[in-house]
Amino acid sequence: MTFELATAGESHGPALLGILSGLPAGLVLDRDAINNDLRRRQQGYGRSPRQQLEHDEVRMLAGLRHGRTLGTPLGFLIENRDHLNWEWGMSPWPPEGEPHGKGTKPVTVPRPGHADLAGTLKYGLADARDALERASARQTAVTVAAGAIAKALLARIKVEVVGDVVESGDVDEAKADRDTVGGIVEVRALGVPPGLGSYATKDQRLDGRLAASVLGIQAVKGVEIGDGFALARLRGSAAHDEIFQDERGLYRETNRAGGIEGGVSNGEEIVVRAAMKPLPTLMRPLRSVDLDTGGPAEAFVERSDVAAVEALAVVAEASVAFELARAAREKFGGDALGDFVGAYDAYVERIDWQLRTP
Repeated sequence: MTFELATAGESHGPALLGILSGLPAGLVLDRDAINNDLRRRQQGYGRSPRQQLEHDEVRMLAGLRHGRTLGTPLGFLIENRDHLNWEWGMSPWPPEGEPHGKGTKPVTVPRPGHADLAGTLKYGLADARDALERASARQTAVTVAAGAIAKALLARIKVEVVGDVVESGDVDEAKADRDTVGGIVEVRALGVPPGLGSYATKDQRLDGRLAASVLGIQAVKGVEIGDGFALARLRGSAAHDEIFQDERGLYRETNRAGGIEGGVSNGEEIVVRAAMKPLPTLMRPLRSVDLDTGGPAEAFVERSDVAAVEALAVVAEASVAFELARAAREKFGGDALGDFVGAYDAYVERIDWQLRTP
């Protein structure tokens, strides 16, 4: 069973679009739960004024009737309210009338650390805005909406996914210096049964899939599963999780592997951490080159966050949830929700697995 998300839309375009395929029929979705995750993404200390402008809400277009999925592709959109200020500059068709609002001048000075330069070179663009609008982290709103839907599906097989910040730079000091900071977030998934993912092929390994999903989030430059890089500094005798058994079944006393061994979930809590670099749009711009003249210039300045680590925790949570739901759909299949849950129940009964809570 294929569980996939296709997206479209630019940061300051009319809307962001998502098409989610592979959901079983009969899953009840909670509009408030989806919108609450979208609000969580917009909150956090150090965010830009745009977060007060958007007030993101999901609008369902297809695949849902009276709050229940139909088993067909789920189409939804999230409007960009700020598009009103960019209506001429980001018009899908050639705009009429005199230039007005924002985005009317071409961007020819790329920002170090952003997709501006790479995008203009790759696609042969004269205006970096044609690249930066799609590369923007605004896209993560669709990720969060899809993740909220994935969490609703995972909840039916008793899986819970939670993200949190574990480290962040000093936002106050960076703001005073007109600079930006990064940080580290952690996502934990409790209740994941053994057997999601596979060691059969490289692209089926669950740890690789989770890492790719989280590393695909804007500004993320590093991902680890479990104790990750710290394991490289240990001996094997101290690095692996020994296996025990009692009247309740098999268990571990440690979880250094982060719930995945050999590319397959092992029944322990899945732990994923992501490192976020400082955001590349600075109020005190870095040195760059004007691609139009070839001369030195300061990178252009556009509204940006000082920090978005709290937002990353929400986006990473959504990304992990989506990839776990995708693996669960592959494992348990089912056109209807009852088939999906029934296959899960039969599987955990066969392997005699039960979730151990701390």
